[in-house]
Amino acid sequence: MIARAQVAREEAEHKVTVRELAAQWLEWVTEVRGAKPSTVQDYTYLLREPGVAYRRGSRTSAGRIMRTLGDRPAEEVTTAEVSRFLRGLDRDGLSARNVNKHRQVLVALFTYGCRADTLELAMNPAAGTDKRREAAPAALDYYEVEEVEALARACEAGQQRNAPPAIGEAEQAARAREDHQDAEAFRLLFYTGLRLGEIITLRWEDVDLGDRLLLVRRGLSAGEESTPKGRRHRFVPLSTPAAAALARLSARGEFTGTDDYVLANRFGRRLDDSALRQRYKRGCQAAGLRPVKLHGLRHSAGSLIARTNDPVFVRDFLGHAKLSTTDRYVSAELRPEELERLDRAFGIEPAPRPSGRSSRAAG
Repeated sequence: MIARAQVAREEAEHKVTVRELAAQWLEWVTEVRGAKPSTVQDYTYLLREPGVAYRRGSRTSAGRIMRTLGDRPAEEVTTAEVSRFLRGLDRDGLSARNVNKHRQVLVALFTYGCRADTLELAMNPAAGTDKRREAAPAALDYYEVEEVEALARACEAGQQRNAPPAIGEAEQAARAREDHQDAEAFRLLFYTGLRLGEIITLRWEDVDLGDRLLLVRRGLSAGEESTPKGRRHRFVPLSTPAAAALARLSARGEFTGTDDYVLANRFGRRLDDSALRQRYKRGCQAAGLRPVKLHGLRHSAGSLIARTNDPVFVRDFLGHAKLSTTDRYVSAELRPEELERLDRAFGIEPAPRPSGRSSRAAG
């Protein structure tokens, strides 16, 4: 009885630390809120203990939050203390975006600690700290149609590969099929504007070549198949080149059942997204293109479509939740008719419509 009473007293006197609160919050985010695996992964990364080895390479985690606040009782952490922690991140040279990520996690876990069913903290000490001013997004750089087609041709020639010469006719044929699929994969990313995770989880049951439509209902989150970003399914109309690329893929003679992946490796499994990124990079180099990230193919789709379509169409095509996200693509281009209206406003006969790309920052 004495031992039980002592345990009960110690439990009553125990003050939950930031480390313990973080563990409870991560469990709640995962099991109750159903956060995507990539979101949980990002939160877990910021709340790691210092010195934990990464899965790849020899680096270890800095564990800044746990190193500074982990042992502190959550109810005793002050706004001044969190503010000093964030200023320390500034002095350590972390970017404003990175500092804001640390702040966001602290705000979220202390908000959880303020709930009546958790610690009933009197206040959120992170909420009163300053959010850092982040730099404006870089100007969009993207490829035009002829550049993506040059990339596709380089892939069809196998120039995106980093492998020894194929031995035997069977291996040569298998590689040729893979090379042509890489070309179609990059075309599809360009002509549909799909995210990489959406295109490599696409199955033939989601493709309607007759009505020229795709149903996007899957994505990739931390390597796991999940709902698309925004958790919403959407239909994507297919342009003629996008439909043609899909038609060529559908004629490959294998892995074309309803549940098969549109982009499949030689065993019918889903493509590895990291390996595809590497082949894209080498393909761009082989085609003599300036460096543009793979996600830039989605930027290309949004920017080119914005030249001739209204913002609502661009938003729905790309699957944005808000028009404010789409504004970046719309404002990146001056439509020819806008230039004509400007000329007419000043009593000038409109000049010939420009062709090609408008001036944009490289990289």
